[in-house]
Amino acid sequence: MKNDETRFVIQFHKASRDHWDFRLEMDGVLKSWAIPKEPPKQRGVKRLAIQTEDHEQSYMDFQGVIPEGEYGAGSVETWDKGTYILEERTPMEIRFTLRGQRLKGEYILVRFRDNWLFFKRSEV
Repeated sequence: MKNDETRFVIQFHKASRDHWDFRLEMDGVLKSWAIPKEPPKQRGVKRLAIQTEDHEQSYMDFQGVIPEGEYGAGSVETWDKGTYILEERTPMEIRFTLRGQRLKGEYILVRFRDNWLFFKRSEV
């Protein structure tokens, strides 16, 4: 089942541990995962993706600095953004096609124990 295109964003977050925040617009919120290493641009590269709390959709365009003493303190900048087409969603995996500036093609999030793996399935 394919849905209309919806938005995604990847924000590079310089915090106590630098990481990339991957966010998919879904269910009226931004479903979010923290990815400790740069998201994969080519097949064969798998990344750990740690699901985090949902964010409000207004966070899609956030860039700036979260002040010291607040949760997530550090700078946040947009690393990639665009649209995606949801291909399939089950409790164990989410398949989608990204149409971003940096990431393009078919990707998948697969639940692996308590976390997820994020990788590219194929080119567009």
